[in-house]
Amino acid sequence: MNKFWMITLGAIAGIIVLSNLGAIAGLAISGLILYMGVHYYLKSTTTAAKIWWGFVGAVGVLSAISNVPALIGVAAAYGLWMIYRKWNEQPVTVAKTDDPFTNFEKQWNKLSK
Repeated sequence: MNKFWMITLGAIAGIIVLSNLGAIAGLAISGLILYMGVHYYLKSTTTAAKIWWGFVGAVGVLSAISNVPALIGVAAAYGLWMIYRKWNEQPVTVAKTDDPFTNFEKQWNKLSK
């Protein structure tokens, strides 16, 4: 993929991420609320506490469902990350080592020819 298309796709993905930033933050907060609800539900011993933390978990689930458009923003952020990795891709170079066994094998191959 040439640099023009990488810049174009990167700009589009960046705009999508910025436009969904609020929804991504809302999804993170609702995921935290859901985690707290489940965590404390499993730790609670009384029925009233289980009902309360079950209610908190349900609120977290409903809030997470309402932030489903944030998944588009998360996918765009992943695409932006992949474009960044592709842009900074370095060619693979073979490093020379001072390992005596490697040098011996090279010299042996030269002598064997």
